[in-house]
Amino acid sequence: MDKLAEIMAWKRTEVAQRARPVTEFELARISAGLPRPPSFAAALRRADGALAVIAEIKRRSPSAGEISAAALAPDQALRYSGAGADALSILTDGRYFGGTLEDLRAVSAAVSLPRLRKDFMVHPFQVLEAREAGASAILIIVRALDDHEIKVLNGAAQAAGLDVLFEIHHESELERALRHGAGIVGVNNRDLSTFATDLGFSERIIPQFPGHLTAVSESGITCGRDAARVRAAGAHAILAGEVLMKSADPGALIREFRT
Repeated sequence: MDKLAEIMAWKRTEVAQRARPVTEFELARISAGLPRPPSFAAALRRADGALAVIAEIKRRSPSAGEISAAALAPDQALRYSGAGADALSILTDGRYFGGTLEDLRAVSAAVSLPRLRKDFMVHPFQVLEAREAGASAILIIVRALDDHEIKVLNGAAQAAGLDVLFEIHHESELERALRHGAGIVGVNNRDLSTFATDLGFSERIIPQFPGHLTAVSESGITCGRDAARVRAAGAHAILAGEVLMKSADPGALIREFRT
């Protein structure tokens, strides 16, 4: 069993303990009464054509271990906002990443940047949680879900007025994402069996994207040279977490990513 399979097995158990049925009608009704979140999709297409940066808030990960256990999510969000990040990714999984849904709520109250709920989505109830906590988008990991689950989660996100980042780990998953109407696709450069990162994956797969897709390169981007490689392959945005969490000057690193 690779790490993603292990995490998904736990997540299904965890969510089943608190979830209840949620219809698209209910999601639309509740969303209509909430403030409209800033657009995640729009933030990833910068007017100046530069690489957009999704700055991630995470305290630990299975691959890196402890990153910044004492980090306060709203403080980190304010640092990223001041550093010029275009959007934020907030880990809300507790067991593996040290995050909470309250982190998303606190970040939503602290900054106006678009916010991705970074979690392992398996049930529409999580979409409702995301919308109520101020998210602009959710994550759908194509490899981790069957087509029915993807359809249900994508429909729930649309009903709630949320964007969706479809994450792929293999070339074959691009076609599945496209069948579900993906508009944003993230290419994860990390092998979840070995934790090794290979930017060559972005370089191989992003040139195959149809022109209407927004391409995001995720994992393994630590410097301007890395960012330039995926930008040359056609990425519109990158998602960076560990390197920004550890940086004493995230603004300088974000500027380096864009040059």
